[in-house]
Amino acid sequence: MAGHSQFKNIMHRKGAQDAKRAKVFAKLIREITVAARAGLPDPAANPRLRAGVLAALKQNMTRDAIDRAIKKAAGAQQGEDYMEVRYEGYGPAGVAVIVEALTDNRNRTASDVRAAFAKHGGALGETNSVSFLFSRLGVVRYAASVASEDAMLEAAIEAGAENVESSAEGHEVTMPVEDMFAVRDALEVKFGAPESAKLEWRPNTTASLDEDRAASVMKLLDVLEDNDDVQNVWANFEVDEAVMAKLSA
Repeated sequence: MAGHSQFKNIMHRKGAQDAKRAKVFAKLIREITVAARAGLPDPAANPRLRAGVLAALKQNMTRDAIDRAIKKAAGAQQGEDYMEVRYEGYGPAGVAVIVEALTDNRNRTASDVRAAFAKHGGALGETNSVSFLFSRLGVVRYAASVASEDAMLEAAIEAGAENVESSAEGHEVTMPVEDMFAVRDALEVKFGAPESAKLEWRPNTTASLDEDRAASVMKLLDVLEDNDDVQNVWANFEVDEAVMAKLSA
């Protein structure tokens, strides 16, 4: 019986992982679709599309699937018309939260996001109600093995980046939003394609949470990230690594 139970548990977990993988792919395809329709359907001539393709490859989406998504977006005369929307509010413990979404129904998404905040001890606010607590940055990441700390710093500064943080985990290059694609392209010439290149909201200050408060915040963030329309969720809190490992178990 123990073996049978373990097998069923593995099956359940695999099903959950497959469902999560499918959801991630759906969000990546949505971003690729919006990027392809907003500019040329050629990643080489469309910086946002290149970033979307890079993110999809990072998640092991096949080239065929990516190409089909681009061709479908480029050839579609009608269909989903996605809008980019941003929601801001406060979660449990006063944590500031920014939610970025791509939706074909603004009312549905706003209702879902508002309900998630309300159900999990938060409150959705007005636009710009918390974004002043964050900085919008371009972030390019490389594996540590790509270059030495000095070589990456020199190349990044020469390309127009503002800062580089290097560690055993990798290099993180940050720059103003308007310079991200130029910096990424310059670094790509020297070091090859980065692991990721995207725009992020970085909190200017963070609140340190204990296990109970962190658990409450993580429940809200999990619900938001599970929404099909939501692309990214950002929050200004930090948790001890041991506590995060326990909550993620």
